[in-house]
Amino acid sequence: MTAPGAPDSQRCQSAAPPELQQAIDEFNAGEWFECHETLEELWVGEKGELRDFYQGLLQVAVALYHWRNGNFKGAEGLLQRGSGLLRRVSERCLGVDVAALVAEAGVLREALLGLGEERMAELDPALIPKLRRPDA
Repeated sequence: MTAPGAPDSQRCQSAAPPELQQAIDEFNAGEWFECHETLEELWVGEKGELRDFYQGLLQVAVALYHWRNGNFKGAEGLLQRGSGLLRRVSERCLGVDVAALVAEAGVLREALLGLGEERMAELDPALIPKLRRPDA
């Protein structure tokens, strides 16, 4: 990894810590609570762009956890807040395709709003975002 004092743009382009791959694997397996726990360890000590990156990923993971558990307001709100944080990050950070995640989270949120709380369980599973690292 790049030194903690490096500018944000360099830090986001540095090598990803092994815990990030663990979080990606958990996210993509639908283990969103576990992903949240893994990302929280990374997020807590960060600043700037990397903090927004980890917190945004974490919030999208928790949004999906809330969706699965029937918490419409939690899912919708965290999708919006997580996407907002990720929009402040480079389109690719630590090898993750952030732009694709923001787009997919937006489509998911719109689909949830269209279904409403009563029908949120009918969400097409194909709309669940995946974290992609083309260079991994």
